[in-house]
Order: sequence, then structure tokens, then C-alpha cells
Amino acid sequence: MTNATSAARTPAFPSKLPNVGTTIFTVMSALATEHNAVNLGQGFPDFECAPELVDAVTQAMKAGHNQYPPMPGVPALREAVARKIEALHGKAYNPNTEITITAGATQAIITAILAVVHPGDEVIVLDPCYDSYAPNIDLAGGKAVRVPLTPGTFRPDFAKISAAITPRTRAIIINSPHNPSATIWTAEEMRQLEALLAPTDILLISDEVYEHMVFDGAEHQSAARFAGLAARAFIVSSFGKTFHVTGWKVGTVAAPAALTAEFRKVHQFNVFTVNTPMQHGLAAYLQDPTPYLQLPAFYQAKRDLFRQGLEGSRLKLLPSTGSYFQCVDISAVSDLNESDFCQWLTREVGVAAIPLSAFYGDSFDQRVVRFCFAKKDETLRAALERLRKL
Repeated sequence: MTNATSAARTPAFPSKLPNVGTTIFTVMSALATEHNAVNLGQGFPDFECAPELVDAVTQAMKAGHNQYPPMPGVPALREAVARKIEALHGKAYNPNTEITITAGATQAIITAILAVVHPGDEVIVLDPCYDSYAPNIDLAGGKAVRVPLTPGTFRPDFAKISAAITPRTRAIIINSPHNPSATIWTAEEMRQLEALLAPTDILLISDEVYEHMVFDGAEHQSAARFAGLAARAFIVSSFGKTFHVTGWKVGTVAAPAALTAEFRKVHQFNVFTVNTPMQHGLAAYLQDPTPYLQLPAFYQAKRDLFRQGLEGSRLKLLPSTGSYFQCVDISAVSDLNESDFCQWLTREVGVAAIPLSAFYGDSFDQRVVRFCFAKKDETLRAALERLRKL
């Protein structure tokens, strides 16, 4: 053994994310597996996508679409996305200069943040929020300014949002339908945001990955519908959520040409481009709008099955107006905090859930946990049988 070998060591260095550990989703999924629990924690389906979509991707592979596609995405897919947005929301995006295909929505969000946030900039996030937002801002050298949604209703508090705006505010991130609370923003709330931002240069990152999961006849109020928002917005969506293929990690960003140009500067140097046959398969599958137009009814039936199964239990149902989540108040069931309750529920009852406190910067605990109902009906019934014993 040489002296160099005996002295080998891994150099220490300061972490760029010193306060970040393993996500709650990974922790709870591992605990669910360990205890053979029904996993209603992490937000992914346990059923397959449409066979026609798999066939479309298979045909793309057989047709030789297996090398790098264009950096912004396969033209046919960008064109299909632009057509869909215009048909649903009345906003025309140029597929060549304003639509980019991404490696999932999470990559889209961090790319948008890295493209526009400079060291010292502030970005407003609305707690509770998806757990990637704040670390993404940290990596860009910015500061996440957390503004709470109204506890209990999870409505945006525009007075608090306005008070959080400073000369350093670069952007605000919103999410509707909302993870984790399952609420949706109304048209009036979107107009209030539009008016609030109008005199500023603040950019908007609108996380709309659950756009096709809006219930009870409501409409998804995309930022694309509001001229004053669309002009300053990166609008993020996800084929993984829409077509039950979360493992494919394919998403989209629609933004004005000037914003897209900056977005693509970063995109080309972090992922460069996205899985080619998946893009061709998705482009072919999107020719028929029926699958995504039928998605609200598909998930509303699962929501209703789950809610009806919990009626009469000691778990208090909160409204679920969008996404594929259902939140419940646990106050009548346990004195444990949300995190301890979720671990107890997984170990002792055999159902995994996610504490809402995991989505707050300060771990705010309001005795509410989140279930995911994007599961087979038999999976939901198995969970309900256990939960009704509480």
C-alpha cells in the first residue's frame, strides 16, 4: 500500500442544500413497503396507462426514433401541445418559440428558476407547497419568501402576498390544482393576481400539472387564460400526471418567446433534450383529445369512492376540488402530530399517508394529512376497510 493510498480521503465541502434530507415521500413509501401497508402517500397511480399510448411509443421505437430529438422537443409534440392549450384556454403559443418539452415538471420548474433567479433575488412561494420549490430557489442563489395560504381553506391571501413583495422579488410560484390541499384557484383569484402583478416586473411560474383533474363541473383556470399573467408566465404541465405515466418524466413549459429563449439556454445545458420515442408516442396519442377530456370524470369517480368510504368515520374530510389528493383532519382520531400520526397509521393500521406539515417551511402542523386516490378501486377499498376501523 502506498502512502498516497493510505492517505486517501474524500474531501469535505460545504453543502449547497444543508437543510435538505430524504423527502417525506421516499420515507413514507419505504415505511409502507416495510409494513406491507396500502400506499396512499406518494402521488403516483398503481394502474397502467392506456395500451394505445404504449403502442404509439413502441411504433416510434420501431420507426427508428431513437436518437437525439431537437433540443426544444419533437416538433409534432410541441405543435400538439400548442393546439391543446389554444383549444382549452384560447391562448395561441408559437410551438417553435414558445413551447418546450422537458424531462418532467420538476425539471421544468428548476430550469425556469435557474433561468431567471439571480443571487439575492426573492421568490414568493405559497405554503404549503411542493417540496422542490424552495431547494430550487436555494440552488439559484435566491431566497424563498414563504407566504401561507389561509389555514383551513388554503385560499390565497392577497394582502399577505402583496406585503411580501419587495424590490428584490423576481418571481412568484403558484400551483393550481394544488398539491397538497386539493384546492383550485378561481377565475376571480387569478384576476386578483393579475392585477397585483400588473405594475411590477415579477415573473410567474404557474405549476399546472394537475390541470385535467378538476371536479364538479369546475374549469381549470390556467394562467394562459389571463393576458396579464400569460405575458409573464412559465406555465408548467406534465404528461406523467395526465396519462398515468409518472415514470416517463415528460413535461411541458409554455412561455412567451423572450422567456422561452432564456429557459432554453438553461434547458440545453442540464438535460439538453428529452426521451425521443416517448415524445413521438405522446404526439400521436394527443391527436385524440378524449383521454384528457375524460380525466376529470375518471378521477372524480375515484374521489367519490374514497370520500364515501370515509363518511361516518372520525376522519374529517376537507374539500377536494382538484388534483388526485384528499386531505383529512385527524383531530378526532389522535393526539399525535401529523408526522407521528402518519408513521403510526402506516405501522399499526396499514395505510400510508403524507403529513401536510412536510409541505411547510416551518413544519406548521394543523392536524391534517393527505391521501392519494390515484389508485385502483380495489386498492382504495382495501385502504378504506382499514381506515374505517379508526
